[in-house]
Amino acid sequence: MIRLRTLRAGHAVLAVALALAWSGLLAARHLEGRGGVLDRIEAPLLDLRFVLSGPRPPPSDVLIVALDDEAVREAGSFPLPRAAIARIVSGLHDLGARAIGVDILFVDRGEETGDAALARALQEGRAVIAAAATFSREGTNRVPDAEAILWPNERFRQAAALGGVNIATDQGGTPRHAPLIVEGPDGILPSFSLQLATRAVGIGPDLVRDAVRLGAVTQATDLGWALPLRFYGPRGTIPSISAATLLRGSSPRSEIQGRTVLVGATAIGTGDTFATPFDPVLPGVEVLATATAHLLHGDGLVRDTRVRRLDAAAAVVLAGLTALGLALLPATAGFLLAALAAAAWLGVTVAAFGAGFWLSAILPLAAMAPGVAFGLAGRQALDRIWTRQVVQSEEALRRFQDPALAARLAADPSYLAVPVAQHASVIFLDLNGFTGASERLGLERTREMLKEFHAVLSDAAQRHGGVVMNFMGDGAMVLFGLPDPAEDDAARALLAAEHIVEAVRGWLADRQDGLGSRIGVRLGAHHGPVVISRLGSAAHEQITATGDSVNVASRLLEVAKQLGAALVVSDDLIRAAGNPPAFLAAIEGRRRVVLRGRRAALEIAYRWTKGSA
Repeated sequence: MIRLRTLRAGHAVLAVALALAWSGLLAARHLEGRGGVLDRIEAPLLDLRFVLSGPRPPPSDVLIVALDDEAVREAGSFPLPRAAIARIVSGLHDLGARAIGVDILFVDRGEETGDAALARALQEGRAVIAAAATFSREGTNRVPDAEAILWPNERFRQAAALGGVNIATDQGGTPRHAPLIVEGPDGILPSFSLQLATRAVGIGPDLVRDAVRLGAVTQATDLGWALPLRFYGPRGTIPSISAATLLRGSSPRSEIQGRTVLVGATAIGTGDTFATPFDPVLPGVEVLATATAHLLHGDGLVRDTRVRRLDAAAAVVLAGLTALGLALLPATAGFLLAALAAAAWLGVTVAAFGAGFWLSAILPLAAMAPGVAFGLAGRQALDRIWTRQVVQSEEALRRFQDPALAARLAADPSYLAVPVAQHASVIFLDLNGFTGASERLGLERTREMLKEFHAVLSDAAQRHGGVVMNFMGDGAMVLFGLPDPAEDDAARALLAAEHIVEAVRGWLADRQDGLGSRIGVRLGAHHGPVVISRLGSAAHEQITATGDSVNVASRLLEVAKQLGAALVVSDDLIRAAGNPPAFLAAIEGRRRVVLRGRRAALEIAYRWTKGSA
């Protein structure tokens, strides 16, 4: 008994020491702005907070003059001739614009008459024009260090103020910060938004620790005077007018006078767009307008040193407490403590975001992970029966495999010892509304419902030769092309997609507990190149498919959610299936979408929207 108590005490000390050491390391890196992998995980959690908080009204004194399709038609070409840009800038100046910024890189020389007119208009309007930096390394003191600056033509450089239009994005391409200053080979380059806001206020900026002051307004900044972006809403939320009205001379003074104006491209196909939580194709000029509005009104996100210190303190405290709780409390109570601590912190981050503060959602959770793992592992080590049950469960899971793959592996143990690149059709699906249903069902009934769902899905997929690669709670991934690829993989995948949706809907409709009407199914399917391989360690391998095609199929679930559709398939899959007439006849809609994390657009078709028979 004494030995067991000693082991438990030693386990508790080690668990807390590990938690504090790990959380301290993560906290130090966070304070220095070196988030690494954690920043990648933080990005979708931040997007979720944007969605939960919803759009908000933008300031009324910032206006976008859009170089849209109408302006292109009016001017006769894109890019617009410089003479046309000159007319736009002159018109804004004559109508009393408070400050004018032109989000265009005038790098090359143009036609002499147009260049001369534009230079005069820029100088008379005291306009700000764009410059752009290129980077190859991290700057000193965390200020971005540019390898080179792409300057405008010297004629325009002398006529207008210059501002960098660079925006810092995350790995998914979503804008997160607007660097207010950049170190270049020739000195400091202020940002486009900072230059424009300075022109609007008429007072030079005061860069202080963790903030920038413009007159009476102070806006908090992140490390290196990076301005965190707090988007107002989707495309068009910030007030906008077409540049065509200025070209025609029909813009009323009331729309322009006293406003800070940004001129920039919004025409379809210009390519200057960003994916944001509210809009997958937000024009770059709206991102710059957002940053400008923050500087003028101080309504951007707050993520300064004080906020980062709060993140770090929460990481250390939560990691230590949960590690101690898991080591000393009963396993269930300790795990509940950790879950409640994590949920409470996530709730705090959501509430703080609503007030304009960007707390790190992932840092404390990542800091807790080793302590939680070590605490659970230690308690399992002290309980042989529980350890044996876990080992047996893991062995059973390792033995589980789809029947088709199991048969192939039994016949050929070296199957996929070398990865295989091939074309395959990939289906992802899940149940929408299942989270709320599981809350009402409870653990046991939820488990039974999932087993029924998995059985329905497996039967429908296997009827068409599909292999269920894995189940992910109320979702799954199905692959057509295993154990070997076939010419009709895509055609069978389309049939299976329809069959799966019909089968799952039928199963839901037959349920007696009334939950079927509250739950739906959505499915995304794509066809393209994948790599089939074995992943894992020598003791535990699993067969899986990787590649961009798998990611595309997964992202189509998000498109299905946005469209309220049950079935979303890519044109790549339809073409690979031979454009089956029956499937094409039942399509409810087509559109071109840009998937999160990808630049290239994708043509998709969808069927069976909400309310359809």
